[in-house]
Amino acid sequence: MAKEKRTSSEIDGVQYRRAKLWQIILYACNSLVGMSVYSLIGLASYSASIGYGIATLTVGYILTGTRILDAITDPLLAFVYDKVNTRFGKLRVLMVSGFLIEAAALLAMFNFMASKGFGWVMFTALYVVYVIGYTITNMTAQTIPAIMTNDPKQRPTIGVWTTAFNYLVPMVMMVLLNMVLLPGFGTPVEKIVDGAVTVSYDYNQAFLSAACWICLAMGAIGTVLVCIGVSAFDKPENFRGTRKQEKLKLRDMWDVLAHNRPLQCYIASNASDKIAQQTASQSIIQTLLFGIVIGNMGISTILMVISMIPSILFAAVGAKYAGKWGSRKGIVTWTWVSMIISVVTVGFFLVVNPRDIAHMGPAMILYVLLTLALNGSNMCITTSNNAFMADTIDYELDRSGRYVPAVVTGTYSLVDKLVSSFSAAIATGAVALLGYTSTMPQPGDACTTAIFAMTMFVKYGLPILGWLCTLAAMRFCRLDKAEMVNVQKRIAEKKEQARRQVIEEHMQ
Repeated sequence: MAKEKRTSSEIDGVQYRRAKLWQIILYACNSLVGMSVYSLIGLASYSASIGYGIATLTVGYILTGTRILDAITDPLLAFVYDKVNTRFGKLRVLMVSGFLIEAAALLAMFNFMASKGFGWVMFTALYVVYVIGYTITNMTAQTIPAIMTNDPKQRPTIGVWTTAFNYLVPMVMMVLLNMVLLPGFGTPVEKIVDGAVTVSYDYNQAFLSAACWICLAMGAIGTVLVCIGVSAFDKPENFRGTRKQEKLKLRDMWDVLAHNRPLQCYIASNASDKIAQQTASQSIIQTLLFGIVIGNMGISTILMVISMIPSILFAAVGAKYAGKWGSRKGIVTWTWVSMIISVVTVGFFLVVNPRDIAHMGPAMILYVLLTLALNGSNMCITTSNNAFMADTIDYELDRSGRYVPAVVTGTYSLVDKLVSSFSAAIATGAVALLGYTSTMPQPGDACTTAIFAMTMFVKYGLPILGWLCTLAAMRFCRLDKAEMVNVQKRIAEKKEQARRQVIEEHMQ
């Protein structure tokens, strides 16, 4: 008779808290909220122009300013998170409240207040309210994985399902908005292309209003599903620390940032990686690479479509690896893989004629394979990062005796968003050095040596620098798999001691 497979609890000697697969899937439906609203807010500039008559440059200032506000409000949510304790739970109340706030703001922005003669003041006010609601929803969702499971083998699995939904939902929304709603509600415009009359559709208020209702309906469904998925974990005992609960103070946030070494390493690692990746993915850098160096913008769209399924599969591979070897090792290993692939890709561009990539042949096939491999290894890093964030929350509980997931995630988000907000400025500064000071790079521009060198540096060199920062940061982090097992053991022992102390106090 075959021996039964030992559980993680039996192997590590820790009674882990685990979630069922359907609970993980329902939590991952949070992407229906986040990605649907993300698709809608991508149309905010059009709403500002069409519905409120705001100039394009002014829209840019408003959106930049509100992004800074978004970063500031993240850690402030910790105080709200700490105070919310109802008979309906904490997580569900915050998720529903946050969604209702952002839904009300977006309905007013795209529908009730649009095209009524209001200007930038009304638009800005509604956008600020949306940011507040979004912050409550998003930050609450970030704390849920750590509550659902503390099994190091299961935590990366949550990232796989989240990744799958994060890819699928935007694709569905893009098809729904651009191929269904826009032809039905947009303004038809006849254009002559290659001697033939074609019909395209411009954005108008009717389309924006319809898009708002559809996106928020998807978000409402996602909110309900998430609440069902987390209901079994939304209990007061899951939010208690290992010592007497005290009112959260501002200095507690500084204490977390100053003394939680794994969180410090995570911020340095992830923020440096993110600013590099976001800079490399800016549309003007994509234009430099595909429109000028390669000479075929269509390849960018093709790669985005064909990489969806492989990326999800890679996420599963990354989760398996992180579950076996630990989140920290997963970050380090796949960072090395991504660096090596990036170096090989730069070498590939130096050896072949980039223009050959634009045509079906060995050069295109090899480039597609290198891109898929790089996207896949990056996905493995993301999966490990998501699990490591939950690990830092448990580390803080072990270190300080307080369970403050919103403080940990909020502190990280503050630094992360402030740093990553510079990505657009870095990208525009890079093209400005190439001479694009009054105009933007356009497909078909001549590919000079300077353009080629700058494209290689921003697209592949900056991410390599970000990954070097990741490796340096992780050298100072001792929170590997073995230490996480010890952390969970110490937490269990401290909670048992606290329980016994409460019993003794009641018996006296």
